[in-house]
Amino acid sequence: MTALARAAVSLCTGLEDPEKVTVALLVAVGAAEQGRPTLIFLTKEAVRLAVEGTAVGTACDGCPPIAALLQRFSDAGGRFLICPICFTAKALTGSLTLPNADLGGTVQLWEWIGTEPAVTFSY
Repeated sequence: MTALARAAVSLCTGLEDPEKVTVALLVAVGAAEQGRPTLIFLTKEAVRLAVEGTAVGTACDGCPPIAALLQRFSDAGGRFLICPICFTAKALTGSLTLPNADLGGTVQLWEWIGTEPAVTFSY
């Protein structure tokens, strides 16, 4: 059996567009729950989603709650990589991040992807 390709999701939108956040999380949850190593790279306003207690609400009627998607992502082993430049620019503190989140930039993203093929999505 061959290993499943890694899934990297790039998200630059935060709660100003909760539907986009929901779609990105649904894609990432689907990958992680399949057993794919899955990483969401948070940039711009999306870095706020990794601050404990921030990613709340429901984007639309029939949409799953954002907090529930974050929990499913975490339960399936999904990880967040937070752009440190964006995080610092927003004056956020590293001690408040989700347990499955780390600060890291493009070098760390490429290190995580490695040399094997990866599936990528950008929102």
